[in-house]
Amino acid sequence: MVEFTHIADDRARMVDVSAKPDVVREAVAAGRIYLRPETLEAIRSGTTIKGNVLATARVAATLAVKDTPRIIPMCHPLALGGVEVEFDEAEGAIEAVVRVRSYGKTGVEMEALTGVSAALLTVWDMVKSAEKDADGQYPHTRIEGIRVIEKRKGAL
Repeated sequence: MVEFTHIADDRARMVDVSAKPDVVREAVAAGRIYLRPETLEAIRSGTTIKGNVLATARVAATLAVKDTPRIIPMCHPLALGGVEVEFDEAEGAIEAVVRVRSYGKTGVEMEALTGVSAALLTVWDMVKSAEKDADGQYPHTRIEGIRVIEKRKGAL
């Protein structure tokens, strides 16, 4: 029989990590948003209607990392040591990469994933008027590949 760590007596619960040692932890997550070439050019040139897309997405990612325990029910609140948010242009897309560091008893992968998700959703929100077709749909816009790239603990 499989034993679930987050369920006791058919109730969801936060896992008790109090006996685990504090160590340095780091996680890196990434994902992409695919956009029309014209939208990518507007982001590059700083001519989008809502302002600086990537600066706004960077702030959104950082706030989301800090708020992860409020968004993901069983995540532990963590003392974060640092958050780095980078953007790279890929073929027809913008890739967001979020690196999170902390010192504690549990990893920071959920924080990194949440940061990437918020960054990409913010990009979409900032450019949605440029991405809509004549019917108000988003035939080219999509978010894909949100994943953990790396997770480390101990001496970094």
